Amino acid sequence: MALYNYIAIEGVIGVGKTTLAEAIAGEFGGQLVEERFEENPFLPDFYKDPEKYAFSTQIFFLLSRYRQLSELHSYDLFHDIVVTDYIFEKDKIFAYINLTEAELRLYEEVERHLAAELPRPNLVVYLQASVNSLIRRIKNRGRPFEKRITEGYIEQLVKAYNYFFFEYKSSPLLVVNTDNLDLTDGETFVALSERISRPIRGTEYYTHDRTLWG
Repeated sequence: MALYNYIAIEGVIGVGKTTLAEAIAGEFGGQLVEERFEENPFLPDFYKDPEKYAFSTQIFFLLSRYRQLSELHSYDLFHDIVVTDYIFEKDKIFAYINLTEAELRLYEEVERHLAAELPRPNLVVYLQASVNSLIRRIKNRGRPFEKRITEGYIEQLVKAYNYFFFEYKSSPLLVVNTDNLDLTDGETFVALSERISRPIRGTEYYTHDRTLWG
């Protein structure tokens, strides 16, 4: 039985957020809310020319995430279980990396007003992975528009995500290193879901006998 009614899965591109979110929603009988990144018409152009398309890509994602998470108000979060594969605050990570100073000022003003209206998850699961693991997973899933993602950009994201979640205090946080963890393995998932079923206070780190920590 799930202890938390609003669980969010986070991590860098390719880490396995949606895979885990789907499994948790299925295990606990929850409603799955997936980020609809493929609906962003600017994303393919962003990977070709980041400077030109960064702001339009970012604003589209911001408004799309806001609209999607606003729908959570229609759920009874005291009784329904909702599992998302992102948190709204993650949008800022990409904004700080990709936007100019002038663009960032405008973005922050819009983001601040939108964030105040959204419910917060009562558990965040942050999936970590090394740059090499992420590059391999991105190549293996073969999304055409992701072929232009560089190793340098992934390195930036890993550093930015780790810094963001090192400072994260908005919800209980479970940090899971996935470098040697197969989230599709039944035994592995059962062990992780059992951990999610128990109280998590502040920031805690998940270990499993198949996981090597670096």
